[in-house]
Order: sequence, then C-alpha cells, then structure tokens
Amino acid sequence: MYMRVKSIPMARKIPYFKRWVPEWLVKIILFAMTLPGIIIFFLPLSNVNAAAGYYGCEPADIQFSVALFYAGYVGFYCLERRFFSFLAAKEYFLLFTTLQIMACLVCYGTNEVYILFPVRFIQGMLFAGNVNLSLTLIFTRLSSERGREISFSVFFGILICALPFNNLITADLIDSYNFNIIYKTAIFSYVPGLFFLTLAMTNYRTGARFHLYKLDWQSFAVYSTMLVLIGYIMIFGQEYYWLEDPRILGSVIGIGILIVVSVIRQRAIKRPYIDLRVFRYQNFKMGLLILFVMYICRFASGITNNYFITELHFDPFYLSYINVFNLAGLIAGVIIACCMVLQKKRIRNIWIPGFLMLLVFYGMMYYSFDVQADEFNYFIPLFLQGLGVGLIMVPTIIFIISSVPIAIGPSAAAMALAIRYLGFCISIALINYFELFEKSRHYNAFQDHLTAVDPAVKDFLHKQTAKLSAKGMLEDHAAKAAHKLMIGKINAQDHVRFAMDYYEMMCWLLSAALLLIILFPYLNRTALYLKSRRLSPA
Repeated sequence: MYMRVKSIPMARKIPYFKRWVPEWLVKIILFAMTLPGIIIFFLPLSNVNAAAGYYGCEPADIQFSVALFYAGYVGFYCLERRFFSFLAAKEYFLLFTTLQIMACLVCYGTNEVYILFPVRFIQGMLFAGNVNLSLTLIFTRLSSERGREISFSVFFGILICALPFNNLITADLIDSYNFNIIYKTAIFSYVPGLFFLTLAMTNYRTGARFHLYKLDWQSFAVYSTMLVLIGYIMIFGQEYYWLEDPRILGSVIGIGILIVVSVIRQRAIKRPYIDLRVFRYQNFKMGLLILFVMYICRFASGITNNYFITELHFDPFYLSYINVFNLAGLIAGVIIACCMVLQKKRIRNIWIPGFLMLLVFYGMMYYSFDVQADEFNYFIPLFLQGLGVGLIMVPTIIFIISSVPIAIGPSAAAMALAIRYLGFCISIALINYFELFEKSRHYNAFQDHLTAVDPAVKDFLHKQTAKLSAKGMLEDHAAKAAHKLMIGKINAQDHVRFAMDYYEMMCWLLSAALLLIILFPYLNRTALYLKSRRLSPA
C-alpha cells in the first residue's frame, strides 16, 4: 500500500532572476553551470596514465586527487547551507564560480601533485556550493513533485555519465596537448554562464541575513579529516602493506578517534552537523546498503576499461568510442527510472531489473575475457551495465530521502552522499588488493605447471625462436626474446584470470543483493516522492 502524499500548493516563484529572462532559459543555464564542475570531478580518471605522467606521480596519486575532490564535496555539503543564508543568491553564485575558476587556473599552472591535492579538495567544496545552489534555485521554481523528480534525474544522470563523457570529449585534447589543457577548457566553459548570471540575476534575498557566527567549522574539520583519511587508507593501503605501515596504522587509529569525537559532538550540540536520528529508520538503512553495493559494482567496470587497454590494446580514442554504448545505457536507464518514479512504481520493481542488468553484465564479461577478442562482443554488455546503473541511482537516492521526515531530510541526503564516497573508495581498495593477490596466485600456479621440459612450453619457445630467427635475429637473442614473449603471455593470462575472479565475486555480491531485495518485507509498501521544495541534492 502506498504512503499518503499531501498535495503541494502552487507557490510564487522567487524573483532570483529578472523578468525579461525566460523560464526555460533559467533552468538550462542553471543546469549548464553544474556541467564544468561535474566534468572536472572525475577528470583525472579520464586518462590516469597521462595525468600521472604530467604530474610525475603514481596512478594511486591521481586516484587520491579524485578522492580529495569527493571528500571536499561530502564534507562541505552540510556547512554550505550557512553560506547560502548569509549571501544573496547572485553574490553566492558569482563568488563560488569565480573561486572555482581561480582553482582551475592553479591546476592549469602547476605540475606539482602536492599543490594539486589541496586545490582539488577546495574544488570539491566549491562544487558543493555551486551544485546545491543550482538545484535549490531550480527546486524553488518548480511547483510540482513531478518537476522536482525530473530535475533530480537530470542532475544525477549528468553526474553518472561524467566518466564515459569525459573519456569521449577529452581523448583528442589529451593526445594533442598536455594534460592540463583540460583545466584551461574548464575555465572557459564557466565564462558564458558567469556572464549570463551577472546580467540576469537580481540581488533578491529570501529573508534576513544570517551572519556566520557560531559556524560549525569544528564538525566540518573533524568530518572532512575523517573522509580524507578514509580515502588515503583505501587508495594507498595496498601499496604500503596496510597496517604494517605506521602511516596507515596511524590513519586507522585517527579515524577511530574522530568517529568517537564526532558522534559525541553531534549528540551534544543543539543543531547537529548530521542528525543521527536518520539511522532510526529501517528503509533509510536499507537504501544506504543498496546504494553502497551499487557503487562498488559500478566502479568495478574500470577493470573492463583496463582490460581493453592492456590486453586488447585499444588506444584512448577507441576506448572512448566503445564507451559510447555505456553512455547510451546510462541515459536510457535514467530516463526509464525517472518514468517509473513518476508512475509511483514500487522501489522493488525498479531495483530488481537494475541489479539483474548488472548481474547479466558481469556474467557476460566473465565469459568474454580473453587475450584476443572482437570488440563488438562488448557492445551489449557495456550498454547493459549503463542501463543497470541508470535504473538504480536516482530511485535509490529518492528512496533514502523519502524514508525520513522532512526535517532531517538534509541529513539523509548528506549520508547518501557519504555512502557514495565510501563505495568509491572501497571499490578502489578492493580492486587494488585483489589485483595483486589474484595475479600473484595465478602467476605462481602457472610457474608450478610450466617448466622447461613441458611439451607445450618447448613447442612455444621453438616456434617463437624460429620466427624471430627467420626475421634476421641471432639465435641466442631469439631464444631470449622467446622467453620474454612467454612471460608476457603469462602476465596477460594473469590479468585475465584476475578480472574473471573479481567479476565472479561481483556476481555473488549482486546475487546476494537481489535476494535481500526480494526477501525484504517493507519494500512493497514504500512509494517514492520528494516532499521538500528546498531539498538539496545528495
């Protein structure tokens, strides 16, 4: 049985914009202002090797720069509302957009990774302000629940399309110029929207100006430090042998202390940074679990891209083109999910097809991994992966927010954002751990079976030596080169076997999630709706 929803009365549109500005143009510009921030969000992951080469660092450092952006977004999310109440909307937009342009300018002008790290965190904070204000202004101009749900779908559809979209638009730029050209492009992409907002926005203020006294910067500092440490442990833990390294051990101890301090503080202060009462609601916890599983499974698809580059030897151009199928699946999934939400479909009827699509993707990829393959075999799996993620993402976030009272809705949205960050970091940690563990295990297994007297080994070495000798290589050099070729074949098999083992684990995880959804008794009685006109995005 559906939950009863009160009708929302028509509201006067708040005059943030001048009268000559068309309503449709306002909404387009507000969405467009979030695009550059979304693009620079996952920008370093569009070509990790190019980014690592430009900054002279390891790929893990590039992953950490993305985690820092994410941590800045998550940590500043709750504090950002105080700045919105202090500044008029036009002042707020101009200030945060100008600061974001300056941050991009610093990223463009430096090739030092230790300068990049703090700037990326600041960019995440500024992204939180930009996105939250854009969505808030759009929400206040929408008088119906339908409009708010469509706006949520559009925003999160853009967000989850960021990775394949970045790959598509940046492949040519990164190949032709240095990696930092992308930040220069982002700077220029902000300028039209900034110019339009300067002309079109008014200085309207919704109420009294609340000064920034009693700003809960202590909770922000504790929370953000905890998020950064989580990202540091998850990304560098495998490289430093986890708790054997004093840096990782100290970070774990620090997180434990910060969690205790944060919980005690949130229970003690009158206006908590994140209201812990959200954890009293069973559907809220169920939604967080589903979102967490989806994010772990979503980023596991990075193994597929690595497989395309390493084993099938796709160049960045072709990789971006083949990921168009994934992008098409994401768009289709978001549109279908939006229609199902508008029709008040039960959340179970949305989750089950979404997770089934992901399960089919990982099952098909498990049997498609090989050292040689035709690219068209992967078109349908990539589309299905995008379709599954698109189906699950928006309804799950709306489900999480709908599971708690309106008063603590922002805290529910903040926790949904935190769980997405946690899923992103843990997926990186799992991939790093299993890549090293599984590759070593399979390499040792091959060594146990492949010996110099093995007929297959002798036949392979003989054929490769003969081929190289026939092309003019000396016999001794040809024999050594044949051994190197065999080691390369073994390494390729190790990588393929690791990918198969990891995707098999994802299949079991998705099967468990599907079983939980089917058996969970409360999901049949839950409808999706957005109740708050001023709700910020998760």
